[in-house]
Amino acid sequence: AEAAVLRPRDTGRWPHSLRAALAARIANLNGDGDLAARYLAAAGSHAALADPQRDGAAEDLGLVIAFMDKVAARTSDVAATDIATLQDAGVADPDIVRLCELNAFLAYQVRVVAALRLMSGATA
Repeated sequence: AEAAVLRPRDTGRWPHSLRAALAARIANLNGDGDLAARYLAAAGSHAALADPQRDGAAEDLGLVIAFMDKVAARTSDVAATDIATLQDAGVADPDIVRLCELNAFLAYQVRVVAALRLMSGATA
């Protein structure tokens, strides 16, 4: 699943390095610095976007970063208007789906990693 989401053959609008930076950002937003560092290693020129303090405006990704942050950290606040905002900015539907897939995978991965850490600590 990780390879399919982070390193797909068809990247659409989101190159592998940007996907890695977004994955690191989501991990950072969820307080998992170790997982963030793992993804940051593949972020290349997009590495600065892993920092939740960056808004993506300098990279012309402000709307994308705002959307990803909202989905990652305030999921219950996401509304149809958030999708419409991306569409109005010219982001194609398949690319919006790609963003959502990345966020969904990271939400799952962060929780699995946290559970594994707890289990590891419980048996140590």
